[in-house]
Formats: sequence, structure tokens, C-alpha cells
Amino acid sequence: MMYREGLFSITLNTTFVRPTKFYLAGFYNIPHVKYYFVFLCFVYIMTVLGNGFLLSVIYLVKTLHTPKYIIVFNLAFTDLCGSTALIPKLLDTFLFDRRYIVYEACLTYMFFVLLFGSIQSWTLVTMAYDRLIAICFPLRYHSIITTKSVVAMLLSSWIVMLCVNAVLAGFINRLSFCASVEIKTFFCDHGPIYQLACNDTSYSYMMAAVGLILVICIPLILISGSYACISVALARTVSREERLRALKTCVSHLILVALFFLPFVGTNIAVLTSYIHPNARNINSSLTYTVPPLLNPIIYSLKTEEVRNAIKRLCRRSKLNKTAIKSEAL
Repeated sequence: MMYREGLFSITLNTTFVRPTKFYLAGFYNIPHVKYYFVFLCFVYIMTVLGNGFLLSVIYLVKTLHTPKYIIVFNLAFTDLCGSTALIPKLLDTFLFDRRYIVYEACLTYMFFVLLFGSIQSWTLVTMAYDRLIAICFPLRYHSIITTKSVVAMLLSSWIVMLCVNAVLAGFINRLSFCASVEIKTFFCDHGPIYQLACNDTSYSYMMAAVGLILVICIPLILISGSYACISVALARTVSREERLRALKTCVSHLILVALFFLPFVGTNIAVLTSYIHPNARNINSSLTYTVPPLLNPIIYSLKTEEVRNAIKRLCRRSKLNKTAIKSEAL
């Protein structure tokens, strides 16, 4: 009885019924699940180290202050922030069995996780545009891909996604929750929350569709279109060496696109066409959110010659500074 009173304790605000807390029901009854949470902890630590190191290198080495690496910096920053928004709270919730989350905290949690995920999507679109101009219009690359144009594109994506996710959270705040407050996933995701409401959810449903189109459908169409144009341009290239060199610059980006979009699209198609156990879906979705930010700095940046040379330059500079300090001390 006390459990039910705590669970359904509500706040009345004119016509809206809001719970004081939600209950996160993900990862229910999975044997040895704590090992998975230890793995996620390791993923988070490595994500912070990898992206933090990449951000530091780009910031410290002036030769990397180029439009291309502004995009990479933005991706590393959103990867770091997205993982920080999700993983520590996920571990606190399930590893320490603190499954209740205050209503306002839940909406904030949802807002930031979805915001950084949507920014990652549009950063990948900006990268595709950079590759398109580099391969299809190489002579005009430096006049088209400028610092100003890249900052404008990234800033626009931030503003649009901030507005979309704010509206998303705003419509949740206009719902009433009269019955269950059990969210059957591992974080305060938009769909599982609005489906619990007992009043009209049409606006939230519409915003879910808008979010899906803006974050998944349009970016995938733009990226696919970019690579279709790149394929046509490479088909016209006579030299096989030039073709391979151009393709090499695209492979890393394509891997990032596949890591970001394929698990999400695959899971949703599987959910629509067949039955997936909620625990399997939660594990798959949590990996979709957490693994790409770990791999992105390794795949796209730390393996490139420019970044490796920048790291070597930083190491030489550090050694010279140490030598100079020792000489002054003597």
C-alpha cells in the first residue's frame, strides 16, 4: 500500500496530473547484469579519455585549427557530453538500484540525451558535406568550406535541435499520468514516457515523428545523396590511385555513419516486424548510445596522419619545455 502511495503521489496543476517520480524498469531480471554495467563504466572512462585527448590536441595544435577539424572538435564534444549525460546516471540507476527518478529530473535527462544524439547526427551530415566538396569540387574547397561556413552550419544544427528537443520536453509537460509511471527502458526516453499518459498524446506523437524525420531520415538522405554524388565524381576519375586516395578519406566517415545509424534503424525495423525481448532491446539500444562515442575519436581522428603528426609535435614541444626547465634549474 505504501509502495502504491509513493508511486502515484501526484501534483495537480490545473488540468494536468504529474507524478512526483517515474520508475525506470529497464534491465529487469538479467543474470549477472552487473558485469554489463562494469563494461559500460569502462566504456565511459575510455570515451572521456579518448574524446578529451582529441579535444585537447585540436585546441593546442594551431595547424588543426581548420574547418575540417572544427567539425571533428564538435563531434568529439557532443560525444563526450552525450556519454556524460547518459552513462553516469544509467550506472547510478541500475548498478546501485536507484530506479526512481524525480519528474523534472527525468525530463532534463531526456532533453540532454536526445539533444546530444541529434547533434551527433547532424555533425555526420556536415562531415559528409565536407567530403562532397573536397572530392567533387577540389579546386573550390577552400573557398566553400571556410571557418565561417562550417561554424554557421554547426551553430544552425545546435539551435534547431535545441528548439526541437525543448518543444519535445514541453509537450511531455502538458500530459497527465493517471496510472502507471513505469518507464520500460533504461533512460527517460520520449516514446516510453508519452505512451504512459492518459490524456491526448497527439502532439507528442507528432513531435516524435518530426524528431525521427529530422534526426534519422533527413540526415540519412543527405548523407546518401552526398555519397551518390561522390560515386559519380569518382567514376569519372581516370586515375585509379586518385580514386583509391579519395575513397580512403571517405571510409572512416562511412564507418561512423554505419555505427550511428544502422543499430538504431535495425532495432526499430526489428521491433516493427517481429518480437524482441525488452531486455535485448535495452542492451542493444544502450550499446547504440554508448559505443559510437568511444570509437569515433579512434576511427576518424587518432588514426589520421594529421592528428598523429600533431601529437608528435606536442610531445616534442613537451620534451623541449622539460629540457629548458632543467637547464634553467641548473
